[in-house]
Amino acid sequence: MGAAFLARRVLYGLISLLILSAIIFACTHLLPGDAAVTILGEGATPDALAALRTRLGLDRPFALQYLDWLAGIPRGAFGTSTTLNQPAGPIIAERFGHSLALALITIVVAGALAIPLGVTAASRRGSRLDVSILTASYLGISIPDFVVAPILIILLASPPLALLPSSGYEPLAKSFAGWLAHIVLPVVVLAFLLIAHLLRQTRSGMLEVLSSDYIRTARLKGLRERVVLWRHGVRNGLSTTVAVLALDIGYLMGSIVIVEEIFAYPGLGRLMVYAVANRDIPLVQGTALVIGAVYVVANLLADLAQAALNPRMARP
Repeated sequence: MGAAFLARRVLYGLISLLILSAIIFACTHLLPGDAAVTILGEGATPDALAALRTRLGLDRPFALQYLDWLAGIPRGAFGTSTTLNQPAGPIIAERFGHSLALALITIVVAGALAIPLGVTAASRRGSRLDVSILTASYLGISIPDFVVAPILIILLASPPLALLPSSGYEPLAKSFAGWLAHIVLPVVVLAFLLIAHLLRQTRSGMLEVLSSDYIRTARLKGLRERVVLWRHGVRNGLSTTVAVLALDIGYLMGSIVIVEEIFAYPGLGRLMVYAVANRDIPLVQGTALVIGAVYVVANLLADLAQAALNPRMARP
């Protein structure tokens, strides 16, 4: 993987973020209604509305508003939350940390379980074990998170067991045990969905690799099946799976609103729902841009991972 390949991917990512920022800013300003009226209410006086528009910069030309907002992004300055009356940057940063912890733990758990299962299923194609693993993956794909989450709450967070809290969040700095107890159920729900998807991706990729010529050559040389499978097959067979794992980080950071709502987990997805419901434009803009940036970085990591596993992909 050369420096030119890395530079190209970083440049594409920066261009994507610039375009995304313009789209986000434009969309939030094209929403129907007056943000000042939404914040202060229909009974607000014209003077109060004018003062608020001036404070928010809504009376300035659109281009100047966008450039000022864009200039503050590198410093994490997304403006002031109109409902919480606090800088939006620290609020988003805190929620980002919560979502990132949830996403990374989920990815590690899902990958640690799905990849070995997918490789095993591919290596024993057509066997009872393969059929059993595939059947379980079908169940995982077909059962949505809003069904899995209540079932787990009933089984593990309700009497008579009540082993885990059903909702809320406890900071890691306060208590590791409390933090872990609150994050277990959300991780299990999300991992349950990802494992089925990753398992099928891994199995599909491995089946394609195991039928290739170089694998047949390795077997003809007399190499043990374990060596053929894990040393020669896994490297190329997992390139797609690793890419999907990286992209799933972006999905988990912003698209798990249902799980965060069910477990009252203070992540970016839940913050976005709050911001949209209350028309908190600085929070909407900042949260949407951070989620988009995570997707861009996830795509970059996916490209780098695929290039590391398969150097041919990094060639011009």
